[in-house]
Amino acid sequence: MVTVPQIEPVFQIEVSDLTTAIIVREHQKSLMLRAWILSGLFFMALPGTLLGFSNLMAISAHHGLAFLPAAWMEGHGHAQMFGWIGSFILGIGFYSQPARDRSAIRIQLTCFVLWTSGVAMRWVANIYAWHWRSLFPISAGFELIVVLLFLAAASRHKLPESTQGKPPKLRMEPWMVSVLLGTAGLTAAVVFNFVECLNLATHGTLLSFPHALDQKYLVLLGWGFLVPVVWGFSARWLPAFLAIAKPDAQLIRVALCLDLMGVLCGVAGLSKPATILLASSAVAIGLALHLTQRPHGRPKVQGIHPSFPSFIRVAYIWLVIAGSMSIWAAFADQHGGIWGASRHALTVGFAATMVFSIGPRILPHFGGIHSIFSKRLMFLSLLLLQLGCTLRVSSEPLAYEGLLPFAWWVLPVSGMLELSGVLLFAANLTLTFLLGRSAFAHAHA
Repeated sequence: MVTVPQIEPVFQIEVSDLTTAIIVREHQKSLMLRAWILSGLFFMALPGTLLGFSNLMAISAHHGLAFLPAAWMEGHGHAQMFGWIGSFILGIGFYSQPARDRSAIRIQLTCFVLWTSGVAMRWVANIYAWHWRSLFPISAGFELIVVLLFLAAASRHKLPESTQGKPPKLRMEPWMVSVLLGTAGLTAAVVFNFVECLNLATHGTLLSFPHALDQKYLVLLGWGFLVPVVWGFSARWLPAFLAIAKPDAQLIRVALCLDLMGVLCGVAGLSKPATILLASSAVAIGLALHLTQRPHGRPKVQGIHPSFPSFIRVAYIWLVIAGSMSIWAAFADQHGGIWGASRHALTVGFAATMVFSIGPRILPHFGGIHSIFSKRLMFLSLLLLQLGCTLRVSSEPLAYEGLLPFAWWVLPVSGMLELSGVLLFAANLTLTFLLGRSAFAHAHA
């Protein structure tokens, strides 16, 4: 009698081992995402917003920028754009890539150490001028290496093919084009930053970029990197979150073309046509996303505050305000107040409101947590942010341009409101990751 070998238990063991390995890798990815987010929150709250508030107090006390070192302004901006927003985007980007083996986690850990070290060194160099001729190029080099490693890792991620034996789609969805355009903007920004930091370290006498060059750099960072990335994520997530129609693909392409042409004009120093193009792109993307249309169902607000859809729409109103004020600034600004208000409407009114709204919806889920720590803290942080940003954007042109001296006293109030909102958001998200119920822990139970 021939005995047939029993292979089923072996197969079950192999499947079990494979499942365990997948869970372990996903858990490691989740932990890395938490590290990116917590690092971003640190740079947002302390080197970013707290330094920005300190700068604003000094500006208000002296009624102008003359007594404030430009390096402090750049240190604040670098911590916000790279330390906060950059960390969030890189963390989500790495998390979305499949971790096939341990090398992917090691690469991400290396990138995390280099990125946080680079941002921290830049902040120390800008604020304390400690060995700045060495720290400037080293920090910029670290950030450039991280972006290149991220692009290399992303290039190995193949797009899924269509089913039923059909060839893969050659035309990418608009949201992917928008994210890729923003990624190209980030790459251009870190290359720009590295070249200019190297130039400052070898030939410069000050710890900051020349004003005209800095203006071009800010256009590249704001409208070339930040805006397209947020548009891409909006096109990807908002139809499901807000229960609205899918974005108009043609209008998204129009908005991206207008934005790209505006950025190119801005980098070339053509501020007037640049601002007109950028403001037009802001209107086009609002129409493309159908944000003014009534929802066809109930928005997905499980685990977050129900005001979420309203704040998303408010964020895109801020984007239109930012674009409109940039046109005003290009034609009438004399002392930097209108430009400053426009950039604040873009970075705080638009970008920060989007992060404060979507962050509590997606980041806990990506990090293996079921829901945000406190819905009330989410609402309060958004409310304080809106109040502070409204006061800042409305009073800054009046103060800087000498139209209403009392506006100088309003600026510190706006800063205090925004700082309170930022700290509440940071505390809420930190408590979520530290105390939240982990889905991975439940899987191992």
